[in-house]
Amino acid sequence: MAAVVERERKYSGDDGFRLPDLTGCGGVARISDATTLDLDAVYHDTADLRLARSGYALRRRTGGHDAGWHLKVGAAGGPRTEYQVPAGPDDGEPPAELVGLFRAASRGAPVAPAARVTTRRREHRLLDGQGRVLAEVAEDAVESHDLVSDERQAWHEVEVELVDGDDRLLDAVEVRLREAGARPVSVSKSHRALGGRLATVPARTRPDRGAPVVDYLRAQRDALIANHPAARHGDENAVHDMRVAVRRLRATLRTFRGLWDRRESEQLRAELRWLGAQLGAVRDAQVLAARLTTAVAAEPPELVLGPVAARIAERFATDVATALDSLARAFDSERYPQLLTRLDRLAEDTTADTVTRRWVIRRVRRALTRADDRLDRALSGSGRGAEQATALHEARKAYKAARYAVEVCEPAVGKPATALLTRLKDLQNLLGAYQDSVMTREALRREALRAYADGENTFTYGLLHARQATAERDLAAVAAARRRSGRRKVRRWLKG
Repeated sequence: MAAVVERERKYSGDDGFRLPDLTGCGGVARISDATTLDLDAVYHDTADLRLARSGYALRRRTGGHDAGWHLKVGAAGGPRTEYQVPAGPDDGEPPAELVGLFRAASRGAPVAPAARVTTRRREHRLLDGQGRVLAEVAEDAVESHDLVSDERQAWHEVEVELVDGDDRLLDAVEVRLREAGARPVSVSKSHRALGGRLATVPARTRPDRGAPVVDYLRAQRDALIANHPAARHGDENAVHDMRVAVRRLRATLRTFRGLWDRRESEQLRAELRWLGAQLGAVRDAQVLAARLTTAVAAEPPELVLGPVAARIAERFATDVATALDSLARAFDSERYPQLLTRLDRLAEDTTADTVTRRWVIRRVRRALTRADDRLDRALSGSGRGAEQATALHEARKAYKAARYAVEVCEPAVGKPATALLTRLKDLQNLLGAYQDSVMTREALRREALRAYADGENTFTYGLLHARQATAERDLAAVAAARRRSGRRKVRRWLKG
């Protein structure tokens, strides 16, 4: 399976629109002659168009240079990742590797043909002075047929897709196209083909005063779905973003628990904890591997005794692979789409209690107070060593929950909430650095024991362990950040 990132922009024009001369735009020296292609794509989706509503497009296309099964992820007009799998002559069902990538969006439901889009394409290549292809420009005559509603449409559009060019080229081409009468288009062909059915959305009946919390919960659910394909392949950013979305969801369900049925929300929090553990195992191994690799590389060669770098690479590669296998099994389980379906029900629940802004802010204030109390106790000096490290880690988790609660309020409160978020992020980062040091020291201790058992030199592991021991300095910085985040002027808006 191939994966490519598309960077393209779409435009429409009147019937009389003509493609202007694009030479001189962003380094374009000449334009190739047009190549004509006939493309025929059948888009698949669930009965309620869950893929399209989640920013996915699944198609089987014939014609062109990349015929086969394609899964696109992302909104039209921005970067989109396209996963490509060749199709056989009688291949009417999407291949299993693609099914695994859209399983979150479909919630495990089956997909079937939803729309057919045929395109007569005239394609030009934009070349620089050395003959390098900077971008491709396609003039498309499009016809679509909704295979369920029988709605038919026809339109013309222009696509500009980068190859070796950059956004400056896209900007320059857009200026030229606009001057010729083109207008930007923000929807994909599949969305336009399904537009009639996509426009049919149940009316939202939830009381408006609970909307900020519900909107935040929905945004995190959408982040899970958007990051699922890349996370399944172990992309570090996607795993991280998906794990953060899980944390935000769990914190939101706890902080604002009065909005939903208590039993259902607590059961969902438990399921999210399970998913977070699968993602956490991958992410922790990735972070530790990178951290230790960087630490070894920073040491003078004469202080690296034995095959330290090789051992770390081998062991953490195994840890990451094992964690990714476990994550894939979780994604493929029935438990995972059921979790997302329960999350959907909670996000669309119309029986939730009506709440006021004061109710929301009061719960934000409680979350902050809980975090402050935990950190104050951790810094009080009542514990030392592992006990204090555990207490600081619990305080860090409490501050994450508090920060997520403040994020709920930020759109409505504005700058005062943003100022508090900045202070909380600073504090959380310091607590995170301290926790990273704790985890790194423990990993180095384990690696030293393994090296000793294998008869290898353990000097470098001990040296790296000592480099991580900056507890007194770290705690002084944490205490100072705690004072800054607790200042009255920063939290004044929480009195409302």
